[in-house]
Amino acid sequence: MSDKVQTINPATEETVAEYTLMSEADANQAVDNAHEAFLSWKKTSFDERAKLMNNLADQIENNADTILDLMTKEMGKVTEQGKQEIALCASICRYTAENGEKVLEDENRVYDGGSAIITYQPIGAILGIQPWNFPLYQVIRYSAANVMAGNTTVMKHAANVFGMAEFIEKLYLDAGFPKNVYQSLLIDGKTASKLIEHDKVRGVTFTGSDNVGKTVAETAAGLSKKTVLELGSNDAFVVLSDADIDTAVEACVQGRIVNNGETCVAAKRFIIVDSVYDAFREKFVAAFKALKVGDPTDPETDLGPMAREDLRDKLHEQVEESVKNGATVTLGGEIPDTTGWFYPVTILENIKPGMPAYDDELFGPVASFIRAENDADAMRIANDSRYGLGGGIFTTDKEKAIRLAREEFDTGMVNINGYSLAQPNLPFGGMKDSGYGREHGGFGMREFVNEKTIFIAE
Repeated sequence: MSDKVQTINPATEETVAEYTLMSEADANQAVDNAHEAFLSWKKTSFDERAKLMNNLADQIENNADTILDLMTKEMGKVTEQGKQEIALCASICRYTAENGEKVLEDENRVYDGGSAIITYQPIGAILGIQPWNFPLYQVIRYSAANVMAGNTTVMKHAANVFGMAEFIEKLYLDAGFPKNVYQSLLIDGKTASKLIEHDKVRGVTFTGSDNVGKTVAETAAGLSKKTVLELGSNDAFVVLSDADIDTAVEACVQGRIVNNGETCVAAKRFIIVDSVYDAFREKFVAAFKALKVGDPTDPETDLGPMAREDLRDKLHEQVEESVKNGATVTLGGEIPDTTGWFYPVTILENIKPGMPAYDDELFGPVASFIRAENDADAMRIANDSRYGLGGGIFTTDKEKAIRLAREEFDTGMVNINGYSLAQPNLPFGGMKDSGYGREHGGFGMREFVNEKTIFIAE
């Protein structure tokens, strides 16, 4: 296997840069270095950590143009959405700085015969294995929380965004963090898997496909190491009989094409009650046809290329397999004869169980329409999935929507009458094959800490 990796611009198919993979020995040494850094970093004050975390937010904002250029060249991010990702990451750093001490402060309790202190202590080097689709956010999301908690981090990024991986480490260093508190390791998946077994790796956080995530969890569990998994999903957005159709269409179109459709928490299955199906379909098709696919640097572009050729080809295979099993193509569904790994906005109808468009995650701009008999049937179909990351409900009865979201939707997150990505102050994560554990909102800072009880006899 070659130790060279090229990053390729998905819009032009031109090589961006070439990188040399780290050896397994060098990767192991990086973990040892992270552990050595941890021994002093864990003793720093929350004030010191917060100061540096705010510095990191400044570095992200001050280097926005460079980050944006990397996002666009390495994975085809549409410029305006890249700006939003950068702003979100700076906000995550500032939220983490402001709330870290409170989230992790000691608690005092009493028991028969004495009192106790519950203290949240860092555990060591945390291995992160992260994907390419939000190349800054995925890394900041887990690393900021863990560094604020007093852990150190070693991160394996996706090979097609190695430029971003290197730049994130530079951001941490330029913000003033001690060397080896955060490290980006240019390694392949095989080396990352072996690092799970390193005795100085104390926890693993993984974002990616459910099949790979389960393998990561199995390896870690065999060594009694905790994991946080944020895996795929085929999120259902349910349009109930009393929905405002214009509101539903606007949010559902946005939710399907955000980040070129390559988002774990994107709207993917659209479950529409029969009485409003035709009205929703007509307006959704018109809105999809009006979208502009093209150069991600063009401010008029709505949808850029897919990040890699193999990802586009897999998506097309899923579309073709669904059609072979009875789905119909209402729009799109053909790979264009053009430079760049583009896939057209596509709508599939007559979706049934047993099709990839129903059962699996379609990671690209393909909308799957499913007709439901009534509101109850719509919720049944929404939950008829091995996944459980996010979802959506559209109805003019907000109280009903809240009840359904709270009591019926079998997911970690639910949108009501809109579409929203991650927020710094709210937990993010899923259920079932979409994984476990939470990030953001302070929850991520408590995932990899030791809830230590100190008994004090009277």
